[in-house]
Amino acid sequence: MVTIESDPKFETRPKVARPKFGPHSAGNRMSVEEFDALPASRFRKGYRYEVINGVLIVTPPVSIAESDPNDELGHLLRTYRETHPEGKALDRTAPERYVPGTPNRRRCDRAVWVGLGRIPDINRDVPAIAIEFVSSKKRDAIRDYEAKRDEYLAAGVQEYWIIDRFRRIMTVYRKGLAGPTYEIVTETQSYRTDLLPGFVLPLSALLAKADDWTRARLDRRDSKNKPPPPTGGTDG
Repeated sequence: MVTIESDPKFETRPKVARPKFGPHSAGNRMSVEEFDALPASRFRKGYRYEVINGVLIVTPPVSIAESDPNDELGHLLRTYRETHPEGKALDRTAPERYVPGTPNRRRCDRAVWVGLGRIPDINRDVPAIAIEFVSSKKRDAIRDYEAKRDEYLAAGVQEYWIIDRFRRIMTVYRKGLAGPTYEIVTETQSYRTDLLPGFVLPLSALLAKADDWTRARLDRRDSKNKPPPPTGGTDG
């Protein structure tokens, strides 16, 4: 009788689940090449992942006071594309997109592709317009106004919109010969751009969405802290 021993090379070994990246991973050293090679399944859902200066940055989901105005802007842009005679100038728009061509992996809150005449390749086609909604953290606001501005414009973004619900303005940056140029849009004004002929953005419409959520939060807080009404009854 011949006994055939199994070859260890062909033995079935249990697969070991690799840990997912999440909030605990913030601050890990990581190159953009390593980041790009990771499948989406390695990241816990619900967080924003970026690589900035060789460090993995993990941030929680944006507040509803940021996401709702972003949704409204997407609605206005898509309505323009579908109904305006020149709306086909807009190829596509999408929230939460990485901007290709930068030395880091930053996500803009909304990307707008213009003039391609086709569905963009999100890994190669730099959006014509990159948009950020300023958050309440001062550190994040400084990054929006400075670091992201410089990287996006250097990558080929033609207009960079910063919508600041706290200052009640929108700042539009463009690349100039001697550095970035900018235009301020106040909450009582509407913005128009040659990149989207005929598109009109009333800034107040976006700020109103943020205001609704802020007002609702304050109302709930006041209702919670309000003392109960006095009970009825008579003495004696």
